[in-house]
Amino acid sequence: MSFFADKRREVMVHVEKYMLEMMDTYLKPIDTNWQPSDFLPDSTGESFYEDVRALRETAKDLSYDLVAVLIGDTITEEALPTYESWLTMVDGQSKDEEGGWMKWVRFWTAEENRHGDVLNKYLYLSGRVDMRQMEISTQYLIADGFDIGTGHDPYRNFIYTSFQEMATNVSHRRVASMAKKEGDTLLSKMCGVIASDEARHAKAYKDFMNKIFEVDPNEAILAFEDMMRKKIVMPAHFLREVGLKIGQTFGHFTDAAQRLGVYTGVDYVEIMQQLLEDWQIESLRDLDAAGEKARDYLLALPDRLLRVADRMKNPTMDYKFSWIVG
Repeated sequence: MSFFADKRREVMVHVEKYMLEMMDTYLKPIDTNWQPSDFLPDSTGESFYEDVRALRETAKDLSYDLVAVLIGDTITEEALPTYESWLTMVDGQSKDEEGGWMKWVRFWTAEENRHGDVLNKYLYLSGRVDMRQMEISTQYLIADGFDIGTGHDPYRNFIYTSFQEMATNVSHRRVASMAKKEGDTLLSKMCGVIASDEARHAKAYKDFMNKIFEVDPNEAILAFEDMMRKKIVMPAHFLREVGLKIGQTFGHFTDAAQRLGVYTGVDYVEIMQQLLEDWQIESLRDLDAAGEKARDYLLALPDRLLRVADRMKNPTMDYKFSWIVG
């Protein structure tokens, strides 16, 4: 085994101890955690049909773009088997089923699993969605897998998950706010609790990276630089509909998100700025020449990206998703 791999393994053992101590802070107890049935009409109750009619009545007034973004968010949340298998392949992790990183992966994905579950059921009941087309896109996303540029490196994986969880928090929180404005308080509550989960998960992954920066700052900042040069792509980047190639639906999905202001280029920059602050990149010490160069690149990048984001025009609506009825 190379020195590089040995060092990664040593660092991951160090972070694993911290993670196990803090796991109850980052994840909630299963017995008392929220479940999809807490929000959706109770199929065993006498008022079930009346409650479904009320849900459909409210959902029919949601804007086209909001439904499109909600469907895209749901599909990416439902692709958990891909994300779980990806995380279990990260190098330097203890494969102990009773503890360590395997425990984290199982409990994290179990908590995430509720997100796609509650949104899928809501969309099914709403009457706004061609569920078969949506289900085909979900199966495609799981079957196709995704290459996000992290390989099996734990540093790059935790940088990615830190960014991704922050981005999903922004998206779900904005959808919650817009749903409330459009009169759908049920959808607003669901997306609000999902956003809260994502915020806790983002804190976990950011804290794991903080521990890595403490003991291996040079390799950590080189990994951060590499991920930002490649650009952080969301799992939705690989979305597709029937008859389309991998990723061909993504541009239309991001157009809808940009038009709504759910997730924009400015949000991307602000998330990066937050990570630079949280990981105290400007004050890192013990960097070699490559590390110093990486830090300079990272600190200058937000301003460059912000100038690009400011020049972006708001996209027009010129595409109809196969997912949406009518």
